[in-house]
Amino acid sequence: MSLQEELDTVQHRLNDLLRCVSRLEQQVGGSLDMRRVRADATRLGESMALLRESAPKEAARERPEMVTIPDAPYDPKMWAGERDDEGLGSPYRHAP
Repeated sequence: MSLQEELDTVQHRLNDLLRCVSRLEQQVGGSLDMRRVRADATRLGESMALLRESAPKEAARERPEMVTIPDAPYDPKMWAGERDDEGLGSPYRHAP
C-alpha cells in the first residue's frame, strides 16, 4: 500500500472510532472515564490531521517530470558529420 492509502485507511478507522465513542457516550453518559476516552480520541484525530499535513505528497514524489518531444523533424544540420544513421547501418554496408 502507498503512504496515501495507509493514511486514508487510518483516517477511515479513526472516523469509525469517533462514531463509536459518540454512541457509547450516549449510552454511558458523561462520566470522568468517558470524558477521558473522548479527549483521547479527539487528540488522536488532531494528531492524525497533523501527520497528513506533514506527510510527503505522493504525486510530487512518484511522478517524473514530463518532457515534451516535438513532432517537427529535427534540423538536418544537427546530424552533419555523423557516419552512421541509426537503423540504416554503415554507409559502407559492412558491419564494424
